[in-house]
Amino acid sequence: MATLRLNQVVLGGNLTRDPVLRRLPSGSSVAEFGLAIDDGYTSKTGEQVKQTCFVDVVVWDRRAESVHAYLHKGDCVIVVGRLTYQSWVNDKGERRSRLRVTAHNLQFVGGGRRSEAEALSDDGAEISDPVEAGAPDDDLPF
Repeated sequence: MATLRLNQVVLGGNLTRDPVLRRLPSGSSVAEFGLAIDDGYTSKTGEQVKQTCFVDVVVWDRRAESVHAYLHKGDCVIVVGRLTYQSWVNDKGERRSRLRVTAHNLQFVGGGRRSEAEALSDDGAEISDPVEAGAPDDDLPF
């Protein structure tokens, strides 16, 4: 029997806080930030119901340095990564757990910081130009 192993997440939203950068004794850098993804639906009565999903994101090494240097609370990003699960026992002896996204690719969305937008993918290649929000469909290459 074949085993399916697919763990990829693509999210777009706004940072809920400035990224926090830590340097580990091993020399690795890790940055963490929160991402808010707005969503919603129309109820049976026709009322627009807004919902926001909050996700913790972790980024490693050179990507972490870029995120810390250039992203701030409120900035819009597209995050590509995988879900990671953590479990631990807190100081009170309670078992805790959480899911978060470990990003392997980031895209800064919006203009104004073109020269600063240098996110890195896993292979170290720079990500292309930031996505301009609301670009006209006339500029599409197809």
